[in-house]
Amino acid sequence: MNSLVNYCKTSFYFLIFISISLFLLSMKFILKDLVYFIEWEVLSLQSMSIVMTFLFDWMSLMFMSFVLLISSLVIFYSNQYMEEDYNINRFILLVLMFVMSMMLLIISPNLISILLGWDGLGLVSYCLVIYFQNVKSYNAGMLTALSNRVGDVALLLAIAWMLNYGSWNYIFYLDMLSTKFEMMIIGALVMLAAMTKSAQIPFSSWLPAAMAAPTPVSALVHSSTLVTAGVYLLIRFNVLLMDLWMGQFLLLVSGLTMFMAGLGANFEFDLKKIIALSTLSQLGLMMSILSMGFYKLAFFHLLTHALFKALLFMCAGSIIHNMKNSQDIRMMGSLNMSMPLTCSCFNIANLALCGMPFLAGFYSKDLILEMVMLSYVNSFSFFLFFFSTGLTVCYSFRLVYYSMTGEFNSSSLHPLNDKSMIMLFSIFFLMIMAIIGGSMLSWLMFLNPSMICLPFDMKILTLIVCLLGGSMGYLLTNVKLFFINKGLYYYNFVYFAGSMWFMPVLSTVGIINYPLKLGLYSFKSFDQGWSEFFGGQMLYNQLKNYSLYLQEFQNNSLKIYLLSYMLWFIILLMMISFIN
Repeated sequence: MNSLVNYCKTSFYFLIFISISLFLLSMKFILKDLVYFIEWEVLSLQSMSIVMTFLFDWMSLMFMSFVLLISSLVIFYSNQYMEEDYNINRFILLVLMFVMSMMLLIISPNLISILLGWDGLGLVSYCLVIYFQNVKSYNAGMLTALSNRVGDVALLLAIAWMLNYGSWNYIFYLDMLSTKFEMMIIGALVMLAAMTKSAQIPFSSWLPAAMAAPTPVSALVHSSTLVTAGVYLLIRFNVLLMDLWMGQFLLLVSGLTMFMAGLGANFEFDLKKIIALSTLSQLGLMMSILSMGFYKLAFFHLLTHALFKALLFMCAGSIIHNMKNSQDIRMMGSLNMSMPLTCSCFNIANLALCGMPFLAGFYSKDLILEMVMLSYVNSFSFFLFFFSTGLTVCYSFRLVYYSMTGEFNSSSLHPLNDKSMIMLFSIFFLMIMAIIGGSMLSWLMFLNPSMICLPFDMKILTLIVCLLGGSMGYLLTNVKLFFINKGLYYYNFVYFAGSMWFMPVLSTVGIINYPLKLGLYSFKSFDQGWSEFFGGQMLYNQLKNYSLYLQEFQNNSLKIYLLSYMLWFIILLMMISFIN
């Protein structure tokens, strides 16, 4: 076990050292406005050369530093969370492979190398989702892999369309978009790829299903890195979203995703799925503000969200670990009595998610909503933005009621404690980042302050929506107050909203049902029908009978040989006489 502990610790120290170095480097790049475009000639053969390109700017360096920070803390956290696993080495290696794929994706200005990182993410993600080997994990892994394959195919098609240009370095050709039809096609394909990876409607069902993975994987892969790869790719292609129909389409789809996920989380009882739907809601927020042209705000929210969502997952993992792998929030309650440190960090992460003033989420969410109010946006999108924000606070306070302040619903003999020091170290580190990360990043990224001038009622609209959402979430789930949960009166609506608008059913049974039925009918009609009886089977039977008949002649019987010889001789004589 000691060798494995050292293995985890070695990875932790190595990754966190690189993370701090990259963060300091990104600050230098911001202040001096530097961009390094590096070409590395991998192979040169006569007139042909294979060149790999890397793009280092403040955005790629900062994103890499955050990915490495979270992955280092997740690996350290896994040291205790996965201690009973005999194959922890394999788990750590899979996580490191994932980090490598993510690095390749982040620093690539080239569609080919982006595809390498993109496919690496998909494959390693599949391996991590099916890490606990059971039927549910296999189904979730297959849904994840096949949903992401749609995006991979879209990227391959975009690479094929790029053959119209001189190279696959898309960064040189983005300015040609207004005159070139091909660039619009490439932009649409890249947007499709980003929608699959970031789980936007209609590809949303894979993200809650991927919660079958171990919780450290959820903290790293399905909250802060893999799912934000689509957002990051669109940030790089942000020029394409402007002045075209794509931005308006993405605004609608991502707004609906944000609303659907927020609504679904209010009817969910699985702790990890609630946080997964929360991630989906925040991805919708990033995508929608990105489609309006504010790519810096989308990137800002991407980084702050990574901090508090990884913290939320880690606290949830600690609770699940202590509850002996029970994820049902109805089985929890009064956890703050038994696990005060974990619950404190959990509440801080929840408040950061809600946009509590001066925590990490506040700086990005409040800025995004104020820019929405300041922008030229229709009423429907405006409603989706603010109602979804209210829903976020609503399900957060519902979660707090069920797990923290409600009555204790577990067994009287319970193993709840706060003694997992290795997990608490990672949680505390991220808690500090979730508190100071937002202000730090806002000072770094927005060097020149911008004036947002709004009327007083619009300025406090965000705060009012949050307070209303929180009070609704806490009061409506307080069964003691209403004696019966009012949501059960509207069962059909609860079933519709709680099942993500039937999307998991449509993504699985809905797609495969008709092809399977068609296969059944064709099998019954052709393979097992009259055409088979009178066609292939009858031909087979007739030929078999003829061969058996001929075999009777050839079974070495002297009488048959003599008779056949006589017949042959008579026929020969008749033919000769006929010729003469």
